[in-house]
Amino acid sequence: MHSRLIKIIAEKQKEVERLKTDWEPDQVSVPPIRDFKAAIASPGRIRLIAEIKFASPSAGVVSEKRDPLEIGRIYEESGAAAISLLTDKRFFGGDLTWLPRLKRAVSIPVLRKDFIIDEIQVEESFLCGADAILLIVRILKDKQLKELLDRCHAFGMMALVEVHDRAELDRAIDCGAGIIGINNRNLDTFEVRLDTALKLAPFVHDGHVLVCESGIKDEEDVRLFMGSGVNAVLVGTSIMKSADPAGKARALIAAGVI
Repeated sequence: MHSRLIKIIAEKQKEVERLKTDWEPDQVSVPPIRDFKAAIASPGRIRLIAEIKFASPSAGVVSEKRDPLEIGRIYEESGAAAISLLTDKRFFGGDLTWLPRLKRAVSIPVLRKDFIIDEIQVEESFLCGADAILLIVRILKDKQLKELLDRCHAFGMMALVEVHDRAELDRAIDCGAGIIGINNRNLDTFEVRLDTALKLAPFVHDGHVLVCESGIKDEEDVRLFMGSGVNAVLVGTSIMKSADPAGKARALIAAGVI
């Protein structure tokens, strides 16, 4: 595991401990859960999960801070199937407080993308309005993954379960994952190879929804996955860096139509 990731997980463990000590859930009405899986699984095309992302440890500053609600509306109006919101503050420039406001601002499903390692974060995600959460196999033991999946499903949310190699894919499927995200980024080296998803896609069982993550820059990259079994691509950096994010999103979406 890369030293950057080790540092992130150590900080996340501290956040979880603070959450368990200090968190007092607001007694608010939680908005209805939207069907993330159905939204990204339309047959005959590759759908877009557009990400709101201002920074990352590997890329540094991705975009100057802008109103995430405005970005979310742009994504929806451009035809994105769902929105991924990075909520990690220290390393990715995100903020969990954006999540409930974003959920009210758009009508498509919202994925909370963070480093989920404890069931209390699953409850927190649900109460903030997340329709789905990210679970990263690389940072979880099988028992943790199963418990987090079960907790997620108990709340009615979906989980995008992220893998990078065949062993992680088998673990995800064995633990009951229904939505598989193949991360083209190696979390040991941070190297990105688009052929990672192409190599693993044939081993994803029928009935699972498959998402390709990391490294997708343009329409040609999207077309690379046509016919591979990939249902959706998750794209953040290339859209957030674009001078015309709406046009960029539309182009990526159009590239995924057969």
